[in-house]
Amino acid sequence: MNGILYQPIGIVHTPFTDIKDMPIQPSAAAGVKGYAEVYPEYEKGLKDLDGFSHIILIYHFHLSNGYRLEVRPFLDEKTHGVFATRAPRRPNNIGISVVQLVKIENNILHIENVDILDGTPLLDIKPFVPDFDAAADTRIGWLTGSKHQMSVRKSDGRFDIRS
Repeated sequence: MNGILYQPIGIVHTPFTDIKDMPIQPSAAAGVKGYAEVYPEYEKGLKDLDGFSHIILIYHFHLSNGYRLEVRPFLDEKTHGVFATRAPRRPNNIGISVVQLVKIENNILHIENVDILDGTPLLDIKPFVPDFDAAADTRIGWLTGSKHQMSVRKSDGRFDIRS
């Protein structure tokens, strides 16, 4: 297979212009507001999205360079395989965030609980449906002892996406 090419459908705007001290997941970004600007040629695709309280944003870590297959994530001091983490430096620089959809005005999605860097290219939007997206019996692996740290930990530069 040759390369895969994606074209952004929009851009995400947030208060975060630098990765330092950003929340590390949407659950740690409670109340942080932003908006996703969907390019006008995709606006018709937003029809009926306003009936959903939460949406999944799929985006490109546009400033991320390179990756490691083993990383030390924000919530642990041990290394783990990159696919067992949500580290931003990955073989394919794809990120996801479940955010609250506040309202839609034309091609602008007003969102809350956003943990995305300002200017991030938006690749896709999907409605969050708990019955589809939240499994009842789950395990969270190495995060079991660390999840309580989510609200107090911030991005600290260990995944500096510019280097």
